[in-house]
Amino acid sequence: MNLPAEDYRCYRHPDREAYISCQRCGRLICPECMREASVGFQCPSCIAEGAKTVRQPKNLAGGAVTGTSGAVSLALIVINVLAYVVTAATGGQSGSFFRDGALVGYFVADGETWRLVTSAFLHAGLLHLLFNMYALYLFGPFVERALGAIRFIVAYATVAIAGSVFVYLLAPPGVATIGASGAVFGLFGMAMMLLLKAKQDITTLLVLLAINAFISVAGSNISWQGHLGGFVAGVVLGAVIAYAPRERRQLFQAGVIVVVWIAMIAAVVLRTASLTG
Repeated sequence: MNLPAEDYRCYRHPDREAYISCQRCGRLICPECMREASVGFQCPSCIAEGAKTVRQPKNLAGGAVTGTSGAVSLALIVINVLAYVVTAATGGQSGSFFRDGALVGYFVADGETWRLVTSAFLHAGLLHLLFNMYALYLFGPFVERALGAIRFIVAYATVAIAGSVFVYLLAPPGVATIGASGAVFGLFGMAMMLLLKAKQDITTLLVLLAINAFISVAGSNISWQGHLGGFVAGVVLGAVIAYAPRERRQLFQAGVIVVVWIAMIAAVVLRTASLTG
């Protein structure tokens, strides 16, 4: 390129000298505008234009794949641990923090509906916490990677509330129930459907489910209702994520989640009416 010396200027920064040409458009670029390409250098505009033609990878739910897989799961573990620390620091199970957050049917019927949420972050002891957090650590990132962060947050909230709703419907209304087990069983359900879709072996997961199901039924202090509710909701969400038609995937996902939430709200309303009427 033979130009007068004063014409060797970056097309993006006319006040800067430039002696390198973009390999794509041929315009001169200064060192700040040089972007390394497979051959030579390209300018920012050509890099951006080229990126538009590259097909972005999608997760199973149809969202963009990000590099932050597992971040939400880790945040949920931190929240649960912090809730346990606060519980221990405020008097344990006899303290106000625990008593005001545990799910007790009569209190929910009396208007304290926040217990359907808060109870999913409280634990009765260290082993209870460790078991649930280990399960969340194992299965949370897998499901989160398949769904993406936003969908995972919505799905986790849905299965956690579903577990609480089943407890509200089926457990004695005077018994206090706590724990992330409903959400964890929801993760089990979603993971099972995703693995089936991917044609992966689910024997280990089925064994884990069978052991936990036995413990749920045999244990006098374990809420099988919460486990059942979370698992059912997880299977439903996992099925629609894995098997929804590709061209209408997002519509199906949104529709099923709306239906699930409407069903949960209706169940809470009916149960409240039966307890207060």
